[in-house]
Amino acid sequence: MRPILIAPSLLAADPASLGEEVRRAGGAGADWLHVDIMDGHFVPNLSFGPAIVAAAKRHTHLPLDVHLMLSHPDRYIEAFARAGAALISVHVEADHDVADTLRRIKRLGCRRGVVLNPDTPFEAAEPFLEDAELVLAMTVYPGFGGQPLISGVLEKCARARSHRSARGLDFDIEVDGGVGVENAADCARAGANVLVAGTSLFAEGDMAERVRRMRAMAEAAVSSG
Repeated sequence: MRPILIAPSLLAADPASLGEEVRRAGGAGADWLHVDIMDGHFVPNLSFGPAIVAAAKRHTHLPLDVHLMLSHPDRYIEAFARAGAALISVHVEADHDVADTLRRIKRLGCRRGVVLNPDTPFEAAEPFLEDAELVLAMTVYPGFGGQPLISGVLEKCARARSHRSARGLDFDIEVDGGVGVENAADCARAGANVLVAGTSLFAEGDMAERVRRMRAMAEAAVSSG
């Protein structure tokens, strides 16, 4: 069984208290920190740049899981690698040569992932999975937090798990959007082992308890088959 990893999303953190929020997530038992980068073109919102990633890095030893929701992610991977990203994920729908971008991310010393929007079929990621170390299935339409999880997307996690097993590959499966205690088991049962959660963690006073419960629910679902 792959370990269940909980990745609080900084998109839901208080931007006026970034360092404190980063430390709170680490103290709550998070495994990664997820950082959503939006350009206002690929998705209808603006978020962070490399400076925020660098600032977060100063307050944590947790891996920074950087998700580029950019029209041209290939133009920015060097900046985010320098800022401290441990993993950089790019959308297959964006305007770039996905295979070349993944190779460049690897040369920069970062782990690399591919991302699928809710309406994008799993087959769109298949050509890149031998070079990927993570597959991220968006379980909401990207751009804004607080949306409910689209349960039908979890079928892609099951497809990714089957593909990985059949071909002897080694990538993590991540879900992002509407993830919380109430559906952590469903996500894990479908095949996801990295659970990104924003509002459901940062909006709670006792983040440690929420992290503990999410992990317990996910691990129990996997253990029970």
